[in-house]
Amino acid sequence: MGIPISPDELAEAEDVDFVEEKEEWNVYRLSDGTILKVKLVLTGVKRLKKWNPDGTPIYVINSQNIVRVVNVPRELKAKAREPSFRPT
Repeated sequence: MGIPISPDELAEAEDVDFVEEKEEWNVYRLSDGTILKVKLVLTGVKRLKKWNPDGTPIYVINSQNIVRVVNVPRELKAKAREPSFRPT
C-alpha cells in the first residue's frame, strides 16, 4: 500500500498467531509451454500500532514462495546428470 513503516514501529509490533485455513496453488502457463504452480506460505504475522485510513489495522507478514515446475516441454529439458553429492 505504500505506507512507510519505521524500524521502531516494526519493533513495537505485536506477533499474531495464525492457523492455516486454506492454501491454494496458483497455476501459470508460460509462453514456452511450461506450467508453474506457485503458492505463498505464511511464516509469520505482526500487527502494527498503525491503521489504514478505513480504520483497519496494518499487518506485516513473513512468507515463502513455493514454486513447482510441472509439464516442461521436452525440448527445454537439459540432459540429466549425476548428483554432485551422495548421502552417507
